[in-house]
Amino acid sequence: MERSADRAAQKILRLSQEMGRETAWDRFLAQKPQCRFGEKGLCCRVCAMGPCRIVEGKAARGVCGATADTIAARNLARMIAAGAAAHSDHGRDVAKTLLLASQDSDYRVKDPVKLRRVAYSLGVDAAGKDDLALAKEVAERCLGEFGRQEGELRLALRAPEARVERWRKLGIMPRGIDREIVEVLHRTSIGVDADYRNIVLQGMRCALADGWGGSMIATELQDVLFGTPSPLRARVNLGVLNPKAVNIVVHGHEPTLSEMVVLAARDPDLLRQARAKGAEGINIAGICCTANEILMRHGIPIAGNFLHQELAVMTGAVDLMVVDVQCIMPALSDLARHFHTILVTTSPKAKIPGAEHIEFEEERALQVAKEIVRMGIENFSRRNGKIYIPNEVMDLIAGFAAESVFYFLGGRYRATYRPLNDAIIDGRLRGIAGIVGCNNPKITQDFAHVEMAKELIKNDVLVVTTGCAAIADAKAGLLRPEVAYELAGKGLQEICEAVGIPPVLHLGSCVDNSRILIALTNMVHEGGLGEDISAIPAAGAAPEWMSEKAVAIAFYFVASGVFTVLGNPFPIEGSENLTRFLTEEIEKLVGGKFAFETDPIRAAHLMLEHIERKRQALKLPAPMYA
Repeated sequence: MERSADRAAQKILRLSQEMGRETAWDRFLAQKPQCRFGEKGLCCRVCAMGPCRIVEGKAARGVCGATADTIAARNLARMIAAGAAAHSDHGRDVAKTLLLASQDSDYRVKDPVKLRRVAYSLGVDAAGKDDLALAKEVAERCLGEFGRQEGELRLALRAPEARVERWRKLGIMPRGIDREIVEVLHRTSIGVDADYRNIVLQGMRCALADGWGGSMIATELQDVLFGTPSPLRARVNLGVLNPKAVNIVVHGHEPTLSEMVVLAARDPDLLRQARAKGAEGINIAGICCTANEILMRHGIPIAGNFLHQELAVMTGAVDLMVVDVQCIMPALSDLARHFHTILVTTSPKAKIPGAEHIEFEEERALQVAKEIVRMGIENFSRRNGKIYIPNEVMDLIAGFAAESVFYFLGGRYRATYRPLNDAIIDGRLRGIAGIVGCNNPKITQDFAHVEMAKELIKNDVLVVTTGCAAIADAKAGLLRPEVAYELAGKGLQEICEAVGIPPVLHLGSCVDNSRILIALTNMVHEGGLGEDISAIPAAGAAPEWMSEKAVAIAFYFVASGVFTVLGNPFPIEGSENLTRFLTEEIEKLVGGKFAFETDPIRAAHLMLEHIERKRQALKLPAPMYA
């Protein structure tokens, strides 16, 4: 129970101890005590004169003379660059897939309306062009955003005008996606930028290139290729595995692969092969963000979030796990050997020793997907031990997007953000909050995500969520409309009842945080809540974050004007100046700032206090049901 708040996870963790199989939690304990210099950001390894560490009273500077402020800022900026690179490289691959879809391939344009909307934002003239010609031009324009050397990212111009002007004045309006990442690495190498404020500002520029560039390209083009999500019902947790079916788990982040696996699993010939092996059928389940992608568009069930990946294998029911990139534990390879599970890697960027590798090539996408599914079918008959699938499973509603907010609040014939803005202005809603991010074995799995969401909805705050946080809330039952009657405040309850939505809205995978940026921008444009994102009664949180991607996300939200609370601090506490800059002074520059709070209830109240200050600044009435 100390390791996970999820009962299904608790059952498999007990089983893992009986079997003598280690998990991420065991490896975390083996690492303790963790390096205090690394935790505080005071270790520098950017040149061969080091590694250097700052020791109070003994070594106040590194060999080159870098202070604690410089070293901590360098390390933090490099985390931003790595996180931005991961999400943005995802966006680059999706743009390449759209380019392929404009030719003869297994991919198609499924949302031509979204294609034209994206074309407009990119400055591409859609007049007189069919879907294929327009897809080609949009893909090429998006790929050009990565290598742009001067000017401004086109999608960043979607932000409110006041926000864009603030970025320009600060010199952090992003130019090209790759350029900003490279400049962070250049500035933080030996003998370049030593001013911690200047380093952080470039880190913000890099993060903005991700949030309003690479990640937004990924989200928008995935909608074009695979369809913009709309609300649907599904199920979540390890109980979605089927002991009588071929269980194939997809894990990672890029839906170019998982979409084809879903399609292959519906192939009549492969279904006949599965039945010939004695299986009832082929059951696809997801882990992590690729799970969110196929959930949002197909209702494919989710087996779990980041810390569930080893637990799924330990059920003994997974015939094949196929992975692409990001958040994949190398430990899976060794673990799979102790079960019958085949682990298949598919990306040249993410090979794991001991795993089967089948290169996924978009040019023959469906063929490769069928080959992988066929391997899972063949492995079904090789199950060689007791299968234990926890019976925990939960219903959910997912599939919300920035576009669908227009319809579920305003109705098809009155598509508008006006009802949402009016609910905040009138005080029926206090405001909105985004809860995003990963799991981290340092924090009881799912506990912080769920308890924070409960506290916020109890206080009439509408919660939007993505990534592993969304899966945590889904497992806890918070993505059901009826939970509004059980846990939400009266104002939020009235809205959920009128519209038929849950009090916590699932917006997608971690790259889909860009949907939150668009929704906030739409609220500004609707009017009545100020001229900038920073004026809206809104806040964000990542209570269980662990990855560099989360650092980039947090920075692009703060740089966009959002107060953001993290469950564990950045590795910067060895620098009082940098910590103060990020938690206090930076708000004067960008309108957002950070706070660090491990307790999810106290963190929720920091967000509530911020929301109330924004309401007062807008001269809005007291909440209707305070």
